[in-house]
Amino acid sequence: MATKKIAHVLSDEEQIQAISKRIKRAQGQLGAVARMLEEGRNCEEIVTQMSAVSKAVNTAAFTLISSSLKECLTEGKSNSEAVTAQLQKLFLSLA
Repeated sequence: MATKKIAHVLSDEEQIQAISKRIKRAQGQLGAVARMLEEGRNCEEIVTQMSAVSKAVNTAAFTLISSSLKECLTEGKSNSEAVTAQLQKLFLSLA
């Protein structure tokens, strides 16, 4: 018997757009890191840019989790406790 995976799909279009924008910004920053490496830039500049990428990705992930948790709690679905537990695990995986 297959176990059904508990999941939540974010439906808040405003949050989806904000998260997408942040991820696209991080993607651009990551491209800048690759160029900086190829150009032989110093380690401090590269690590600073890498830190910005990391922060952008983590912020996007936290926003996704918190928005999903909010939806889960306000929708009141029958599996909301299970979904909440799964979202908490995801949150802790970023900490």
